[in-house]
Amino acid sequence: MRRSVTAGLGAALLLAQACPSAYQRTYEQETARLEREQQAANARAEAEHAEASRYAAVVYFDVGSAVVGPDGQRELRWFVQQMQPYPKAIILVQGFADTTGSETQNRTLSDDRAQAVASYLNSQGIDRSRLVVQGFGTESPAAPNQTAKQRTRNRRVEVTVR
Repeated sequence: MRRSVTAGLGAALLLAQACPSAYQRTYEQETARLEREQQAANARAEAEHAEASRYAAVVYFDVGSAVVGPDGQRELRWFVQQMQPYPKAIILVQGFADTTGSETQNRTLSDDRAQAVASYLNSQGIDRSRLVVQGFGTESPAAPNQTAKQRTRNRRVEVTVR
């Protein structure tokens, strides 16, 4: 008798393992559905990021200035307009300076320029939490700093999607 009870119990356990319950099947189906939805959402987010990354803006500044002029404002308004379809895009605002003045002054000035651009973007509807603001001083020049015309290209803020 004991042997038949053990065999019956073993068969019941084997049957239970071989045939998952309706709850288990439903759980697995729902998990698979949620995973597919998450993969689709990730693919959409990647596609949106790739699309938003196509846009950038560059704002140039006068010597020693961190004031966003009319040309810079026009450029930034255009950029904000391009970002309308991408409300989750994180925007990188990087300030630079030419070699006029000391490196300490230039680092502060490049940061002030980046902050001025970030403030302008914020005033145009870009939430401040979406902006990553950095000043680099004379690092990463866009042109050599040998002539006044070349230095003009280095007094800039670059706005890109991160």
